[in-house]
Amino acid sequence: MPALATSAQNYLHETLGVATSKHQPWAGLENLPYFLRDAFDFWQLDILGHQVLLALERHPDQPSIADIRNRLDKLRSVAGQPVVYVTEALASYERKRLIAQKVPFIVPGNQLYLPDLGLDLREYFRQRPSPADVPLSPSAQAMLIAALLRPRWETEWHPAETATILGYTPMTLSRAVRELVAAGLAQAHKAGRSQYLNMTHPARETWERAIPLLRNPVQRTVWTSTQTPTELPVRLAGLSALAQRSMLTEPASQVFAVSRSAWQALKADIVELPEAMPGASQWQLWNYTPTLQPDSDTVDPLSLMLSLRESTDERVQSALDALKEQLPW
Repeated sequence: MPALATSAQNYLHETLGVATSKHQPWAGLENLPYFLRDAFDFWQLDILGHQVLLALERHPDQPSIADIRNRLDKLRSVAGQPVVYVTEALASYERKRLIAQKVPFIVPGNQLYLPDLGLDLREYFRQRPSPADVPLSPSAQAMLIAALLRPRWETEWHPAETATILGYTPMTLSRAVRELVAAGLAQAHKAGRSQYLNMTHPARETWERAIPLLRNPVQRTVWTSTQTPTELPVRLAGLSALAQRSMLTEPASQVFAVSRSAWQALKADIVELPEAMPGASQWQLWNYTPTLQPDSDTVDPLSLMLSLRESTDERVQSALDALKEQLPW
């Protein structure tokens, strides 16, 4: 039995408290097109009296959620029985999208979602929250993203330099460092009087591990009659930014992002509208600066993904999947 199948079977036993039985290789492999045989290993399993087919992810770089759903639909039509996607890890937003589309899946040791059996069990909800489960504050989130977006990736970085660029006080800096260390994303050490952080994992893994702790940077959205940003730190955001960074069609109304503090300076010169109107623009008020990439006309790609990850529009999610592939690490 493949190792991932063993992990899934053990997790089912530990979670459901019953033994799974009649596990065996699937006999219908030869009826599948090559791209499906290449994507998955297959194992037949009896769960609570239901015959299900486990589709075990073979490749570390997972396909997009849309591809997973399409592949499972094809498998289900061939197998004539429930098909469950099994993988070693899924980001929080990926699990939410699979659940929204009612795609059965198992992440051994973390979560299983089997709608055909009426099961949605999340191991981490049963545990007492630890510091690593607490969402990062906006300042810690901004510092982490700024570190991940450095032009040249290095494991070690100087948080005080980042805090100075972002305009954070020493107290805010200290709190953000404590949060990043408590979350298991970095380790602190001193060289002379300076404090440095070492990333615990490579950049992509750090990002994936951090995603469940990160929040949507958009605190509030308003509509205004102002079309052109001023000289204050304003960036294209939302669907406007995603259209700039992908093949997505430009939205009918432009979307801008501005920090809460900058918005206070802008309010006197901007007419806020009660609702969307023809010719209006949408302004997002962020809980940290949208200029983490100073040389860009748009908000940074990581914050952009966080701001749109709850979208149920498949075109938006496909564009976000493409944006993820453009990341430099």
